[in-house]
Amino acid sequence: MLALDLPPEIERRLDALARRTGRSAYDHVREAIQDHLDEIEDVELAESRVAALKSGESRTVTLQAVMDRHGLSD
Repeated sequence: MLALDLPPEIERRLDALARRTGRSAYDHVREAIQDHLDEIEDVELAESRVAALKSGESRTVTLQAVMDRHGLSD
């Protein structure tokens, strides 16, 4: 369990949002944290892929090569 001490302005906004949407403040906070974590993890993955490309650990493949490999060419 995680306890958060939010600034009063954020608490007011969160409470108002909960009233407007009929969802709990907890639900909104959980969803916001999940969305933010997903975004951070996506950025980390992209950065690691770019680093792998720059270091030569990985290589790119053209769209045409993928389509050919999977029998999707015209």
